[in-house]
Amino acid sequence: MNDDLAPLSARIDRTNELLQRMLAEVAKTPSTHAIFVDAGYLYAAAGRLVAGTEDRRAFDLDAEGLIEALIDRARTIFADSRLLRVYWYDGARRRIHTAEQQSIAELPDVKVRLGNLNANNQQKGVDSLIRTDLESLARHRAISDAALLGGDEDLVSAVEAAQGYGARVHLWGIEAPEGRNQAEPLLWEVDSQRTLDLDFFKPYVSRRAASTYEPAATRPTREDVRFVGAQIAAKWLAERGRAALQELLPGHPYLPGSVDQDLLVESEGLLQYSLRGQADLRRALRDGFWEHLQGQY
Repeated sequence: MNDDLAPLSARIDRTNELLQRMLAEVAKTPSTHAIFVDAGYLYAAAGRLVAGTEDRRAFDLDAEGLIEALIDRARTIFADSRLLRVYWYDGARRRIHTAEQQSIAELPDVKVRLGNLNANNQQKGVDSLIRTDLESLARHRAISDAALLGGDEDLVSAVEAAQGYGARVHLWGIEAPEGRNQAEPLLWEVDSQRTLDLDFFKPYVSRRAASTYEPAATRPTREDVRFVGAQIAAKWLAERGRAALQELLPGHPYLPGSVDQDLLVESEGLLQYSLRGQADLRRALRDGFWEHLQGQY
């Protein structure tokens, strides 16, 4: 080789070596996904689907159970990816959390972001919050995939911003009893589409009515609820066996939606007390359930 070309060849070899190292590091980096929930769309579409109304005052939404079901669904879809967190976008007067929004904000792996509510109870500023978060996370390579539960055409710019930095955006919709509840321009821009049906939402949405259980004389303590969780875990393990336990353990601290719903219903029967909207007691229930199962493994 010509002596004049030797330094150039060495630099090319060095550059190739660095590129190979970078590619190897990228290959070892796990994919990461996040879930973005437009709560205004969720309440309206799920309320219409299950309860026949978009009026939030007319039905109850088990947000904690639903969020865990969304996490579980994402874990199935993004099998080789880890969850960053769930972003929950809603509106509030003067951006002050309601009691329900505060309980959601206290959930693990959930970030509540609030826009404003105008005099007509319409959300303002939520779409811009979604765009800001999507764009920032994609730009900093914090996520490779985004599951977006929403339907507003104004979200198109958020999708385009994230895609511009290499993230893939997957639109999740809610089954519409008739017609469509997502804007066509939004459907055109995303990388994939999925529709969550009536069966998915039924366990988490119910028309507001008198509680199935009369309020107890005193609210059960966290230890009472934790003990009931352990009781149910013992029964669950006796019925399903260790093979089912080994399948469940990798998902800790999350339970599949069906298991979590069964746990809630059975615990309320044993306690004769409704745990709907009782975020701290729901966590104690799951803690007791998991602690018993992990102690048997």
